[in-house]
Amino acid sequence: MENPLLLSPQLNPTSRVKSLYKVMKSMHKEGSKPDTKSRNREKNNRLSLLLQKSELHPDAQLHKFEKLAMASSETPETVKKWGESFDELISQKGGLDAFTRFLKSEFSEENIEFWMACEDYKKNTEASQLSLKAKTIYETFIEKEAPKEVNLDFNIKTCTSQSMSHPTLNTFDAAQTKIYALMEQDCYPRFLRSNLYLDLLHGRPHGCSALRRRSRSFTFNEFKDAQPDFAIWL
Repeated sequence: MENPLLLSPQLNPTSRVKSLYKVMKSMHKEGSKPDTKSRNREKNNRLSLLLQKSELHPDAQLHKFEKLAMASSETPETVKKWGESFDELISQKGGLDAFTRFLKSEFSEENIEFWMACEDYKKNTEASQLSLKAKTIYETFIEKEAPKEVNLDFNIKTCTSQSMSHPTLNTFDAAQTKIYALMEQDCYPRFLRSNLYLDLLHGRPHGCSALRRRSRSFTFNEFKDAQPDFAIWL
């Protein structure tokens, strides 16, 4: 019997789930035992509820993905300039936002957040607020096991810690310079090679091409070794 999933790789999410359900049900039917009928009946009922929810929102996953793949208002010409230097990238709001999104995708956004916190700190004009803001930055990004601890060497951490008793506008300069160099040498080249940057450079919404590739690659082969247990869908 020809497989419906193999013949129709472009089925929507609801149809794919239904087709897979029929195939696995036929695989499972002959091997069913009397003492497992109650368990299978319960699983089938739960799967039916899942299918009903999919019918109510067949494009839920697509809409969710599209929200994350928002089109940029930056022109390709502007985006191209971001590739000229790291300073050019983060000196523009659009570039800084794009780079932050990229770091979040790599779970390393603490670097750019620390850099921005230092930039804001140096703009402080009230001496009475200096100590409080310095303490917040230190406890958030620098001290051992801080919630967003950045990668700094022992000497820089020690010097920064010692200056916390009487912080100045230059207290975090060494640490900020270190993190800037880390992002410029390590994160920035990867950003320029990323799909996020390339999509912006060519003026297309980020992620759409990846979604299309995933849709075309869906075949029954992905499930050829699956066990006939409906619990994997619940």
